[in-house]
Amino acid sequence: MIHTLKLEQSLIRGTFSREYGPVLTVDSGDTVRMTTPDIEWGYSAARGEERQVFERLTDGDCHPIIGPIAVKGASAGDVLEVRVNELLPGWYGRNWGGGGVSWQNEQMGIVDEEKAALDWTLSRETGSASAHVSGREISVAMGPFLGLMAVAPAEDGVHSTVPPRRVGGNIDCKELVTGTKLYLPVEVDGALFSCGDGHAAQGDGEVSGTAIECPMDLADVTLTVRKDMELQGPRAKTPAGWLTFGFDEDLNTAAGTALRDMVTLIGKLYGVTRSEAAALASTVVDLRVTQVVNGVKGVHAVLPDGAVR
Repeated sequence: MIHTLKLEQSLIRGTFSREYGPVLTVDSGDTVRMTTPDIEWGYSAARGEERQVFERLTDGDCHPIIGPIAVKGASAGDVLEVRVNELLPGWYGRNWGGGGVSWQNEQMGIVDEEKAALDWTLSRETGSASAHVSGREISVAMGPFLGLMAVAPAEDGVHSTVPPRRVGGNIDCKELVTGTKLYLPVEVDGALFSCGDGHAAQGDGEVSGTAIECPMDLADVTLTVRKDMELQGPRAKTPAGWLTFGFDEDLNTAAGTALRDMVTLIGKLYGVTRSEAAALASTVVDLRVTQVVNGVKGVHAVLPDGAVR
């Protein structure tokens, strides 16, 4: 079954909690089609149309996310498969740099410079984003993805959307494009899936603190409960290959978590021992810095399709 959510205030949260009532309840295998707002809690459907701004519910709200969506039959210990069927970015986007926006700016020595905001015009027809920078037009290729996809954490209370975590969240991985299947470990009954934080383009690391932040005119996902899987953290099967993730304040620890799960995955995929899987990983697996801007840093390990034959 296909469900369509029209963007409105009642669908938007800025935090996670297992106590939040669902905005929608679906059967396993159902598809949800929705529109997501931009990072500044607004949305404009077309150039020249007034941008509607939605209300932040608390001072702790950061990313505007749609949800939670409950999935019937999902229980703690299961896995939720999120299949990204289609992503259509809106017509505009924005990102920032300088002015002490992030830790990276201190490392680059530009904290005293004025904060720069780049306003981008997005074209789905050409697959590119363009902005005026120092008097000339710059274009970059788009690679739309949702920066934030998560199920609810089991811990009591209200939780920030900023750090990625075991149940997903603000992963900010540019590989999670259309055609991806993201696997998230379920910690509460119903899973309580939320998503948002549309990005039109981003480099690994997200080095200024922001991607091209944009609304999604359409985010189309299929939610399926998997009782044949057991995960300690997110995994993904993308058009480029398998991904495993690690999150920690220490980048080395995050890398170790991503690598351990990739070694486990290789062992299961190819029926080899853990030591053999580690040796294989060293020949074909790439470790990439997902992002270093959300307090908890991210690393993803990539096993490209066809790398082991």
